[in-house]
Amino acid sequence: MGLKAMVITFEPLRGDEAPPFPYGYDSERQLYRYFGMLDAGFWDLWGPRTLLTYLRLLLKGWKLLPSTADIHQRGGDVLINPEGRVCFHHIGRGPADRPALEKIFKVIEKGMS
Repeated sequence: MGLKAMVITFEPLRGDEAPPFPYGYDSERQLYRYFGMLDAGFWDLWGPRTLLTYLRLLLKGWKLLPSTADIHQRGGDVLINPEGRVCFHHIGRGPADRPALEKIFKVIEKGMS
């Protein structure tokens, strides 16, 4: 589709964690603030949707590991077209709140206009 993906993180990644595409390091969280991805509250982090997601992962054999990161930092998804205009902006309400890939692909297929 001619896309370029980039992950922005506020913590440095270890070599074994590095994704197979470019990533940026935003230790001051300037982009997080710019895009409104501020701290998540208790119920955002531990509400029914999150607990259900963790339960599903446990049933699939995943192991829960203690986090060393700031679990209150909201994540999100932002699509920016080649002209620099934001075409899609999703702020996660918690760790289980991710937009459906179909929704993202529809924005991309429309040409991110």
